[in-house]
Amino acid sequence: MTTKQLDAQYIMPTYARFDLEIVRGSGAELYDNEGKRYIDLGSGIAVNTFGAADPDWVSAVTEQAGKLAHISNLYYTGPCAELAAALCERTGMKKVFFSNSGAESNECMIKGARRHALLHRGEGHSTIITLRQSFHGRTVTTLAATGQDHFHTEFGPFTEGFVYATAGDLDEMKALVAEHEPAGIMIELVQGEGGVIALDPDYVCALRKLCDETGTLLLIDEVQTGNGRTGSLYAWQSYGITPDIFSTAKGLAGGLPLGATLFSEKTEDALIAGTHGSTFGGNPICCAGALSVIRRLDDEFLAGVRARAEYIRQELSGAKGVADISGLGLMIGIEPEGKTAKEIIAACMEKGVLVLSAKSRVRLLPPLNIDEKLLAEAIGILKEVLAQ
Repeated sequence: MTTKQLDAQYIMPTYARFDLEIVRGSGAELYDNEGKRYIDLGSGIAVNTFGAADPDWVSAVTEQAGKLAHISNLYYTGPCAELAAALCERTGMKKVFFSNSGAESNECMIKGARRHALLHRGEGHSTIITLRQSFHGRTVTTLAATGQDHFHTEFGPFTEGFVYATAGDLDEMKALVAEHEPAGIMIELVQGEGGVIALDPDYVCALRKLCDETGTLLLIDEVQTGNGRTGSLYAWQSYGITPDIFSTAKGLAGGLPLGATLFSEKTEDALIAGTHGSTFGGNPICCAGALSVIRRLDDEFLAGVRARAEYIRQELSGAKGVADISGLGLMIGIEPEGKTAKEIIAACMEKGVLVLSAKSRVRLLPPLNIDEKLLAEAIGILKEVLAQ
């Protein structure tokens, strides 16, 4: 049986897969089972930070696999501790909890915020305010946190304690804070699944001020925006604010499942022994991969991310078939004219370029170190498809 036949017979049909089997890759170049080459502008939905089969990453995870693949969190491991130290030193945060995915890192952030509120403010401060058009994961709780009605069907009852505000409407947010006295306000600085829409910096700064004035925690979901994707190590660093707790995953381990929730000095007492746990969180191989990623995301590298992002924007701004460009760094949304995102994805795939979608937009999430010649080739093909 072929891979496609095995998939159809044995895998739950939860994914609308493209008719494409990828078998190998190098950097931003991927190859299917017939040998056709594709330039990857999706990087596994912002996961493959340095593309496929990055030599330094492969070396790091292979070396660790030869030493210790897994041991429970009842014991110390070097990669876990070293990664936590690197993340805290780069962000000014104080404590880290490791999990396996973005949804889990957000679950930890929600639990931490609620327990912090209970400890420091007492009963009655468990509500979390999130934004409409947000996306925070696919567990029952993170679906409840997601501010999109179509996710709130079929799997109920959903976890209680979430209310939703319109992004940019500060008056509405103030009214909700006054009404609910929440544990936290939880936001994405770029709403990825919501259409690759970046929040206005003035609004974000106003939320930070509102949280300070009301004793509410500012919680930032950096699952997709983090780990260099937006041109800074974490997107909040370019907004000039500091969260009380933030989550991240996707590109953190460069292709392996790893999530992290980081707590500030204010919230570092939110979780203690017995309040949370994870069997695989902080896995030595995943942490070794993440250390390989984080250590290379220095100022010079991040400047290269911003330069590639600016190149894409310059090439596409005003181009035929482009109505609007949104996003931040190498997290880019393109609103097309005359064609649907689905049609553009199919045409690009036929010509050897892989792009994604978010709502009505074409979404670009290339490897952060994509070769400039490859990027130019891919953007040229995308422009051609958009203009047709």
